[in-house]
Amino acid sequence: MQVFEYGNQDADTVLIQLTDEHDLSLMSSEADAIRREAGENFRLIALKVNDWNDDLSPWKSPAVFGNQDFGGRAEETLQEVLKFCSCLEGVRYIGGYSLAGLFALWAAYRTDLFNGVAAASPSIWFPGFTDFMRKNAIKCPAVYLSLGDGESRTRNPVMASVADRIGEARTILCDGGTECTLEWNQGGHFRDSDKRTAKGFSWLMSRAGGSPVHD
Repeated sequence: MQVFEYGNQDADTVLIQLTDEHDLSLMSSEADAIRREAGENFRLIALKVNDWNDDLSPWKSPAVFGNQDFGGRAEETLQEVLKFCSCLEGVRYIGGYSLAGLFALWAAYRTDLFNGVAAASPSIWFPGFTDFMRKNAIKCPAVYLSLGDGESRTRNPVMASVADRIGEARTILCDGGTECTLEWNQGGHFRDSDKRTAKGFSWLMSRAGGSPVHD
């Protein structure tokens, strides 16, 4: 994985985000949005994966769109992330957009290293994921979820379930005692990914600072 850093390298709040080339091009904008919402005390670290569908999917699954299957190599990716994070001090949050948001949520079921998850427009439609959530206990205290209000308007029947699945995910988390919020944004999946992810990290940072939580 390639590593890119933004924000304050001396900050005691560390934000970890898995990205692809597109997300990486928006990281400076995302960092600016976090500054406006939550202040300067953060170190934002972008870890660029090599293969989005393979490296971030928690298990193998047939293609849902296009013709590339999901390779299920998230465990290997997580081990790289944990190795990288082992030398990082301070409060650690993990987050991401789309499949990276799903990876961040899944990672919090696999390790207690992270203090919170920012899952912005996560691919929560991923086959079997909410069943996985029901059968396992998350290992972090707080989760931010978001979705665009137009994301379920698609002819793809699997992806069209995303609104139902994210509501289901919130219920599972809240029923399990996790502090969780679900924020609805305007537009479809490909709108304002930098701003949406910044909102998630900012919510986590504000929560740690004692600001009120919204639902």
